[in-house]
Amino acid sequence: MQSPKEPAKQIILPGYLKLTTILLGVVLIVFVMKVAKSLLVPLMVSAFFAILISPVTSWLEKKKFSPSLAAIISLLGLIIVLSSIIYFFYNQIIGLSRDLEGLEKRFSELVGNINHFIANNFEGVVPISMDSIKEVIFQKLYENMDTLTQGVIATAGTLTMLFILPVYIFLFLYFRGFLADFFKKVFTEFHEKKVEKVITKVKFVVQNYIKGSIIVISILAVLNSIALYSLGIKHALLFAVFAAFLNVIPFLGPFIGSVLPITFALLTKDSLWYSFGVFLAFYVIQLFESNLFTPKIVGAKVSMNPLMTIIALFVGNFIWGLAGMILFIPGIAILKVIFDEIEGMEAYGFLLGAIGSKQTRTTKLITTNNWFTKLLNRFRKS
Repeated sequence: MQSPKEPAKQIILPGYLKLTTILLGVVLIVFVMKVAKSLLVPLMVSAFFAILISPVTSWLEKKKFSPSLAAIISLLGLIIVLSSIIYFFYNQIIGLSRDLEGLEKRFSELVGNINHFIANNFEGVVPISMDSIKEVIFQKLYENMDTLTQGVIATAGTLTMLFILPVYIFLFLYFRGFLADFFKKVFTEFHEKKVEKVITKVKFVVQNYIKGSIIVISILAVLNSIALYSLGIKHALLFAVFAAFLNVIPFLGPFIGSVLPITFALLTKDSLWYSFGVFLAFYVIQLFESNLFTPKIVGAKVSMNPLMTIIALFVGNFIWGLAGMILFIPGIAILKVIFDEIEGMEAYGFLLGAIGSKQTRTTKLITTNNWFTKLLNRFRKS
């Protein structure tokens, strides 16, 4: 008679070996992400866009469209929207490039006034050299403006933007059910319902984060445009929309978006009050954005504390640059969803969540602050 099989003994590693293993794992992950940037960034962007427009694809399939045709129609709609945004910025940048000569004259007058003030009030201070500033700023702008504007089109016309991204998005849409079944088979040690729950939550977070961001960007673009047009700032629409899009980068984006119109107002207007007006308008709008718009529209979908947000920004910039700063915020939110559902990882989900928030688990997010989805459902029923 065979003796019952003894359970395998667990190997307990010392604390320093555990720490070393974790650090080596982190270094390896960061190294792979940096090396595979050209592969991972398009995949991640495509996955987010595919998740965003997947409800359209599902709706078309319910209307008896074939899966491939439904995915193609959804993809074409997305391409039209993105192409319109790129075309808008290209035209606006071309218009801005025509005003560089006037900006140079105004900048020369401003530097002359500053040098006059320095000469009258400070002895022994070397005045600002306009020639060196021209060489550093305006000469470079003149030399590179054509390259910059052509680079926008070249970037939009690269193989990644015109071929790889649409192909990835189509494949994600077409095989979304297949991929969901794959994850269920991979994580067989977990309950199938729990895997389905995580997939549903990830889809919910990504869709509502992107939809919420689009709503906030639209609101900010309108408010910024009203403020800049009321102050008579030239190219107000470009600065307003650009600042609204930069809002997807927490903390840094709003600052950069406000510096550009403030500087332009300083160079094109005869009074400093215009620059101060732009600063005040953007400051008030940003107060509404950070305390009302984003918490109500996006905050419920991506609830991260400021410390983790800043760390995500710096780590994303270190690994993938600007793309990392944009992608790591929803990426960290997805990690929080996964950590909240994996036994033993709840502490990490808590670490990523908002401090003092009563809704520390994403399950509560689905039943609260989802007014936009409810509004869409009522509109569809009507």
